[in-house]
Amino acid sequence: MTNEFNRRIIEEFRAKDGRVGGPFEGGRLVLLTTTGARTGARHTTPLAYFPDAGQRIHVIASAGGAPRHPAWYRNLLADPRATVETGLFTYEARAAVLDGAERDAVFARAVEADPGWAEYEAAASRTLPVVALDPAVEGPPQVAGGPAAQLVRVHDAFRRELELIRTEVARSGATIGAQLRVNCLALCEGLGNHHAGEDQMLFPVLAERYPGLGEALEVLRDEHRVIERLLEDLRAVLAAPSSGSAALAGEVERLTADLEAHLDHEEERLVQALAQLTPDL
Repeated sequence: MTNEFNRRIIEEFRAKDGRVGGPFEGGRLVLLTTTGARTGARHTTPLAYFPDAGQRIHVIASAGGAPRHPAWYRNLLADPRATVETGLFTYEARAAVLDGAERDAVFARAVEADPGWAEYEAAASRTLPVVALDPAVEGPPQVAGGPAAQLVRVHDAFRRELELIRTEVARSGATIGAQLRVNCLALCEGLGNHHAGEDQMLFPVLAERYPGLGEALEVLRDEHRVIERLLEDLRAVLAAPSSGSAALAGEVERLTADLEAHLDHEEERLVQALAQLTPDL
């Protein structure tokens, strides 16, 4: 049964598109819904998460340092299918419990980002399980409202991720933590894939359907190339052993300024045209 504390977080999360206040403000949070191992009932739990490559995220079965594994983890052992809510998207996922060196590496990144995870493990007197959640279907989850709403929602996800990364950079010390590097690289990968998909699939459809958009689409392609150069600069900072958080902050701010302007421009030029396309495009 959902306790009162979690119920309030869940209500606020859903009411504010994934944003919550209090101790979770500025943090990474998802809602994970699992199927009860004994009852078959659906249970929703708010959880902190950590990005990984691709669309994978990790969650940790800490139960706040309790000696027993949390119910959501036991549910996943019985049925690895789950629903993930990010506040902007809802998608079906499959869970996999990490073990050995892979589990230890992910947990070490989490502890470096927030030593509280090590405190939970010490208090629990158990090895805290780390669970990977992968979308059951590749690509961004579909949303109601067709291609126009989909574009805006994807853009909002990138805006949200940049906001989180900027907060994480500001909170970091002089060095770039391992998890922060992963967060930034995952953003680079996601943006690269998104723009490649637009260049190769979406823009040709729009150019054929709306010849008058040709010039605007070329400008947007040029903006994609500018963003890709900024992503390359960001990757270079992340790859350099001597880079510190100040250098990373500078690149993130440059990317934020150009990307937010591009996202706004793309919505201004394309949303109206996309609203006239059929939802399966």
